[in-house]
Amino acid sequence: MMRQHRTAAVLALLALLAACTADQEELRAWMDQQRHEVKPSVSPLQPPKKFDPAPYTMAQGVDPFSSQKLTVVLKQEAQQPNSLLAAEMNRRKEPLEAYPLDSMTMVGSLDKQGQPFALLRVDNLLYQIKVGDYLGQNYGRVTKITETEVDLREIVQDASGEWIERPAALQLQEKAR
Repeated sequence: MMRQHRTAAVLALLALLAACTADQEELRAWMDQQRHEVKPSVSPLQPPKKFDPAPYTMAQGVDPFSSQKLTVVLKQEAQQPNSLLAAEMNRRKEPLEAYPLDSMTMVGSLDKQGQPFALLRVDNLLYQIKVGDYLGQNYGRVTKITETEVDLREIVQDASGEWIERPAALQLQEKAR
């Protein structure tokens, strides 16, 4: 009985395989026909254009990264210092000028005898500042204090190397509850 089942299974398998080979013959014939009918149309590649190198004429000019150029500029600045910067260089630095503005946090404000003061936290220490005090690393001078903000002007170099005044502000930071 088992032997008959095996024989039937083998015969069925052989019949299936015979059917598959006939389909592949048709497929091969169709592929050959398509190869003969389709003619590829490949356009020829254009030859590369001739490269004409241009001579570099700035080799004899001043190197923009040379240290000699930097020393010349520094000497000129030392001979004729900017009026904004000259006043700042001749005064004594205040303690809060050692810290960048982004490390300072305004935590409050108060009035003493009609004069506004702001409370700043820097390195977990509390500082009391008034209008006219200096803070930050860019010669920042406090120009106005309100309940929510400290306005100051800084002296910074612009892209061309000129010293200019720039407004800045520290705003009151309320602690999240």
